[in-house]
Amino acid sequence: MARLSTVTPGGAPHVVAIVFAIAGDVAWTAIDAKPKSTRALRRLANIAANPRVSLLVDVYDDDWSRLWWVRLDGVATVLSADDAGAATGVAALVAKYPQYRADPPAGPLIWISVERRVSWSAR
Repeated sequence: MARLSTVTPGGAPHVVAIVFAIAGDVAWTAIDAKPKSTRALRRLANIAANPRVSLLVDVYDDDWSRLWWVRLDGVATVLSADDAGAATGVAALVAKYPQYRADPPAGPLIWISVERRVSWSAR
């Protein structure tokens, strides 16, 4: 699991837990069929207003010597499932998550062009 950070039009941070896949220098996530209170999601509106995002992936363990995190900073683009390139994202997500094999995400998809990677590990 990861957390996607966007910025609201008013400048406030907005962080949501997401599933993701990496394909080259691109991170992908999708709006899928999991229950949501609305399809007009704040993260999509935030990206439309300001496409700069951060994706944080981390592992917590009671054994602190096993802790690590990776942050990917980049520019996000929202694509519909039929946009050019979206098939790459759907394929990456389906390959990573068995749950998507029976019900691939219909989108929209979020394509994050990764510009910077920062990481830390206790080891």
